[in-house]
Amino acid sequence: MKLNREEISARLKEILIAADEKYRAKVNDIDFNSSLATDIGLTSVGMLYLVIVIEESFSIRFENVGMDDFKTFGDIVNYIESKQK
Repeated sequence: MKLNREEISARLKEILIAADEKYRAKVNDIDFNSSLATDIGLTSVGMLYLVIVIEESFSIRFENVGMDDFKTFGDIVNYIESKQK
């Protein structure tokens, strides 16, 4: 079943909170334009963890992409949306 952008966004926010409770306070302020580094506070290690959990949760694989391909929360949502079957 394909998820829409809002459903993907909601699931990603749940993943962030599960990864670290510090994101709970920020999650309501996250939108598609939120910077992963400055607005959300993801480190490279946090991003790596997020990629692993996203792959498992959404049954997708991150292929031919690097960390620099994802600057905003919306970039991740767009990628997940494009990889859904």
